Amino acid sequence: MSSYTVRPARTGDVRAIRDLLEPFVQRRILLGKDLVVLYEAVQEFVVAEDTDGRLIGCGALHVMWEDLAEVRTLIVADGWLHRGVGRLIVDALEDRATTLGVRRLFCLTFEVDFFERRGFAPIGEQVVDPDVYSQLIRSPDEGVAEFLDLAHVKPNTLGNTRMLKTLGA
Repeated sequence: MSSYTVRPARTGDVRAIRDLLEPFVQRRILLGKDLVVLYEAVQEFVVAEDTDGRLIGCGALHVMWEDLAEVRTLIVADGWLHRGVGRLIVDALEDRATTLGVRRLFCLTFEVDFFERRGFAPIGEQVVDPDVYSQLIRSPDEGVAEFLDLAHVKPNTLGNTRMLKTLGA
């Protein structure tokens, strides 16, 4: 069995992250991201690489509010599924969130069972108080719109489940 490590992403990883993302975009599982957007967000990513230095997975932590962040762009290469890669990526993102002072993690996913095993639970409406909602709704970020369950993102997220985890709970 090959081994792998999880580490913070570097700018040199961005094209490989895009290559990991592309098959999922083609299958309409994840939304595509322009290369410039990935470069702008490289500091949000952690990557998993095998012993030969090939990227086999990635995930990003996107802070949305004082106590809230989103786990996004979580990908594991097909040949590495069910080998703990996704779990270690999420663990690394949770550690980052804790370091930043984030208490709640959001995700929008088709992989409900995976995230439930990590302590996430499906959410409904009213997950932030009205004052925070009034601030979040001003964000141009599509992830924030997905979190708030705004109507204009529903065509892109049809079938996904909105989930939340409280860290340390």
